[in-house]
Amino acid sequence: MDNPRLFLWIGLALLAWMNIIQWDRDYGAQSAATTATTASSATSPAVAPAAPGAAASSLPALPSATAPAVAAPAAATQATVTSAVATAAPSVRVVTDVIDMDISLQGGDLLRADLLQYPRDKKPGSPAVRLLSTDDATYGVVRSGLRAADGRAEPTHLALYTTPASEFRLAPGAQELRVPLTWTDGQGVTVTKTYVFKPGQYAVDVIYDVQNASGADWKAASYVQFARHVYSQSRSMFDVESYAFRGPAVYDGEKYQKLSVDPEDEAFSQAFADGWMAEMQHHFVAAAVPPKGETYDFTQQLEGDHSLVSYRGPLKSVPAGASATFSETVFVGPKLQEQLQKAGPKLELTVDYGKLTILSNPLFHLLQWVHKYVQNWGVTIIIVTILLKLLFYKLTEKSGRSMAKMRAIAPRIKAIQERYKDDREQLAKQTMELYKREKINPVAGCLPILVQIPVFLAFYWVLLESVEMRQAPFFGWIQDLSSKDPYFILPILMGFGMFAQFKLNPAPPDPMQAKMFAFMPVIMTVMMAWFPAGLVLYWLTNTLLSIAQQWQINRVVLAEAKKSGSAA
Repeated sequence: MDNPRLFLWIGLALLAWMNIIQWDRDYGAQSAATTATTASSATSPAVAPAAPGAAASSLPALPSATAPAVAAPAAATQATVTSAVATAAPSVRVVTDVIDMDISLQGGDLLRADLLQYPRDKKPGSPAVRLLSTDDATYGVVRSGLRAADGRAEPTHLALYTTPASEFRLAPGAQELRVPLTWTDGQGVTVTKTYVFKPGQYAVDVIYDVQNASGADWKAASYVQFARHVYSQSRSMFDVESYAFRGPAVYDGEKYQKLSVDPEDEAFSQAFADGWMAEMQHHFVAAAVPPKGETYDFTQQLEGDHSLVSYRGPLKSVPAGASATFSETVFVGPKLQEQLQKAGPKLELTVDYGKLTILSNPLFHLLQWVHKYVQNWGVTIIIVTILLKLLFYKLTEKSGRSMAKMRAIAPRIKAIQERYKDDREQLAKQTMELYKREKINPVAGCLPILVQIPVFLAFYWVLLESVEMRQAPFFGWIQDLSSKDPYFILPILMGFGMFAQFKLNPAPPDPMQAKMFAFMPVIMTVMMAWFPAGLVLYWLTNTLLSIAQQWQINRVVLAEAKKSGSAA
């Protein structure tokens, strides 16, 4: 094969397509998972719509050795009372500089979360992304509470709390906002469940202060649950966002795992320490992180048409007349990697770069570092592309010289083809001998493409998954680098650039290959038209740099050939 570049370009297109197919295979089991970014209501809901019976059945089980055979009357009475008011429990509103949230007084459930700094789209006046919601189509709430042993009354997500105010707002300059909810069993046990918000942060501390003024020890275990509506999700190659993973995931302290919501799959159940659980979607995540060093039981199951992923901790005893504290961390917000790293161990894995994490992660950090200085993600992509070009300069220079030499001997190749057009064996032999005499490696031009393929795919994942680039503007008509160019200008420019690169390099000796290779820029333009504008910007910049480099190399090689008298 005299010129393998055609097949390498075809291979690039096939790799991109196979990546989409594999993506669908990897996440196909998750197609029933949900997204919460399209809720239409902007009002504060008062209650969660889950049926009382479903909510009661979702209470996490205590360790079998401590669970009573029959619930005590106090617990049964509480369940009856809370069921009766399940459709009437009020909520309190919490507003910080980054989040607007509703917390129900039934259980202290997180019912609604609007992310104030993330509009749903680029249209003026667009409402904020709603990550938690009680709307049927986008239902997703965070439940939490304490389960008590020995049949004692317990502050679960069914219990009623009281609070001193109906609205809490983070004051300018304040270091934190504390939202206290109080529950008592009427027999001396008082639990104050406090949500602690901090400015600019999406991680929320959940603290239970237990005061046991009763005459007996009180044993309890903390838990968190994510209840989310499950519905089928359509996918389209014209909408890259539709392929982002949506659904539950856990980290067991060593391995990150996405969970299936398919009713036919076995329910997940595992105990481990130093892990977390999450409900993921494109660019945003709700996660819960238990205290370090303690083993928690993690489960995932279906509750009607909801997916229910939960964890429950070990029992802790609060002696009579004493106090104790339980705590969790809940993260509700965008997948900002710096905040995720601080919120929980390896929580940044929710930024799902897939199998190319080993390349995508350092690439993201390089982009982030450059962005600190230029403050424009489009300019950042261009600068990083230049840096990558410099990194591989020697490699591309060597292959560029080989292609320049092939261009210089093109007339001699054509003469051999004319002479041996009826003898393919001699044609191949004479061509290879010419390459050997001129010290030309005909496959050297493959190396730059082989290097660029993984970098290209890594860029793809970074632009698709990094919320930092969501709706990030460049210049002019490019107002969102994470979505396609609305006017397809960048893909068209990229196509012209690829055609210019084709004309600059030696043409394939086979006329049919030459025609197909000349048509490849059109194929790539059509395919890239639906890719994120930032990815097209990277490829366009790389193509222009390659043209400039090859043009200079061609000049140098031609001058050397003329000087040595080897040019034909």
